[in-house]
Amino acid sequence: MRSEHYIGGRWSSAGDGTFNSVLDPYNGEVVARIPHAAAAQMDQAIAAAHGARAELAALPAEERADRLERLAEAIAERHEDLAQLIRREAGKPIAYARTEVSRGITTVKLAAAEARRLKDEVIDVDYDAGKGRTAIVRRMPVGPVAAITPFNFPLNLVLHKLAPALAMGCPVVLKPAPQAPLTALALAELIDTLDLPPGSFNVVVCGNEVAERLVTDARMAMLSFTGSDKVGWKLKSISGKKKVALELGGNAAVIVDEGSDLSATAKSVAYGAYLYAGQICISTQRIYAVDAVFEAFRERLVEEVGRVVSGDPAKDDVVNGPLIDDHHFARIGTWVSEAQEAGAEVLCGGRPLDAAHRLYAPTLLTGTDPAMKVNGEEVFGPVAVLERATDLNEAIRLVNDSRYGLQAGVFTPNEAHVRQAFAELEVGGVIINGVPGFRVDGMPYGGVKDSGLGREGPRYAMHEMSEPRVLIY
Repeated sequence: MRSEHYIGGRWSSAGDGTFNSVLDPYNGEVVARIPHAAAAQMDQAIAAAHGARAELAALPAEERADRLERLAEAIAERHEDLAQLIRREAGKPIAYARTEVSRGITTVKLAAAEARRLKDEVIDVDYDAGKGRTAIVRRMPVGPVAAITPFNFPLNLVLHKLAPALAMGCPVVLKPAPQAPLTALALAELIDTLDLPPGSFNVVVCGNEVAERLVTDARMAMLSFTGSDKVGWKLKSISGKKKVALELGGNAAVIVDEGSDLSATAKSVAYGAYLYAGQICISTQRIYAVDAVFEAFRERLVEEVGRVVSGDPAKDDVVNGPLIDDHHFARIGTWVSEAQEAGAEVLCGGRPLDAAHRLYAPTLLTGTDPAMKVNGEEVFGPVAVLERATDLNEAIRLVNDSRYGLQAGVFTPNEAHVRQAFAELEVGGVIINGVPGFRVDGMPYGGVKDSGLGREGPRYAMHEMSEPRVLIY
């Protein structure tokens, strides 16, 4: 477990004299102390990435793919170690942490396959001024990528930026979340064995002021950010002429339609709402059941919420683990209290379970509206709201009555309603008979409105990280 920066292929303990303490969210123990990088270390990382860009871009696609496959093998060899590290620094239930490592391996393998698959395209220009000519379009790497990632997926969200960047031939400077930077540093150890040009991957643990240098520096060709909408749009506004991809989360909604299997749907919705204490950007937060099934579904959902296991994330059966820190633990309680004062009814939970371990009870509210933070904002905690909709038309309207639009789930047996939901829901992805938390790592993933800009998934991220160049002869 490294507790230094990784810059230009070297480990560095230099910094500004202060330290970032990584705490175990469940027991509060200090897992590691990492120097906060000063501006000088960030400048070194930017210079290293900029210096590596030509050599990495010139590396044949087959060699880039081979190195990514070796990275996937190295991650697989340390599967349990990485899962336990994610559990310790991010408080993620261990079963879910193991799933993250497995998904990370898939992400890297998909990027390797895309590196081999990306081919030149011959297009037709044999008309008008182009008569007798041929055109070839090649996607060229955009250059160094500034990557900023959150705490909740400290391996796979890093890999969703790093793997397609390496597949495309773009160096990366990563600023990981201060709460969970150790997994990224462990990943850097594995990258260090791949014989890539020095500077191909750099990890700098720093504060926001130093991180802004990464965003504003003209040598960085692209910003790829995952985190809150407030921070993401601010960074876009100061990024200059860079390409920008933003994955900003939201308040994901589910529609429960007439004719659905209510017991199975309630089980799925409860798991989707409270897994990892709701600290997933596509956690189920808003639930709209049509009038015909509302009462019966409410009864079943309350039963399922009561079955959600909370506690120590080291235990295999725990679903609802600790919130990441004291600030967010207190914020969740405040938002729930504010909703109650404004007229919301608590159907389940609504209270801390264990403040010493940052455990908040799986909470289900009703009688809310978009003016309440638990409905209109991203809770990012174990809180969901259940509301009544007259029919599918009103349910779609309620889902769309949000400044967010990442993914939505629709439980329905009605094929016409499937087509209507797909056509009318203002989101980046519609999941039929599943919760919005569904994600397969090769699919295009991202949102509309305040939920973001651009798409992830190795193939789609590689397009974001490249520009088409045409050759005419």
